[in-house]
Amino acid sequence: MTNALTITDVRKTYKNGTEALKGVSFGVRGGEMLALLGANGAGKTTLIGILCGLVTKTGGSAEVFGVDIDAHPEQTRSMIGVVPQEFNFNIFERVGDIVIDAAGYYGIPRSVAAPRTETILKRLGLWDKRDAVGRTLSGGMKRRLLIARALVHEPKLLLLDEPSAGVDVELRRGMWEFVVDLNAHGTTIILTTHYLEEAERLCKRVVILKRGVVVQEGEIAELVRASGAKNLEDFYLRV
Repeated sequence: MTNALTITDVRKTYKNGTEALKGVSFGVRGGEMLALLGANGAGKTTLIGILCGLVTKTGGSAEVFGVDIDAHPEQTRSMIGVVPQEFNFNIFERVGDIVIDAAGYYGIPRSVAAPRTETILKRLGLWDKRDAVGRTLSGGMKRRLLIARALVHEPKLLLLDEPSAGVDVELRRGMWEFVVDLNAHGTTIILTTHYLEEAERLCKRVVILKRGVVVQEGEIAELVRASGAKNLEDFYLRV
């Protein structure tokens, strides 16, 4: 099976001299949910920015389902959905329009985007908020809106960058049930989170970054067992 994502020796040095990524290499299998972990500043968000075209890498290569992100940027971006850490939608725009307009960015006509939007918003519990403007939503609803926007073009690879930050327990549970169902139906998911118990429950494999390099990669259960750690959080803190 072709990897959903193949990252080879990816490097990023910013103009101020900061080396955010120092030769990162790993693969993500099609259909899996992988945890990408690391402290703030480890390089996770920089890597996600490179994959979705917001950050220009200094070196190395990355392929999405076998397609090079530099040679075919539009094709690879159409296969990726991104849920960022920050709320980066127009807070004065209506919820339904935010999602439909995102589909338009990928050339999807409104006649197709509108029913997709209805389906996604209903599954995420936001359909009754479709005519509300973004600024009136709670923090948890805004997070779910970011997920809806990321899914409207039906990506094969979903990048979740701290999606449960600021979300209460009840809403978080519902959000994860939705994400697990997406994965069960074939969507490949990369999850970054500081809630390590969530990562351990949801993901089989993990990649841990530290100061721009991969310091651990593998099956979570095997890494925990081999190290003698109690759980993923204990293993992570040792690393």
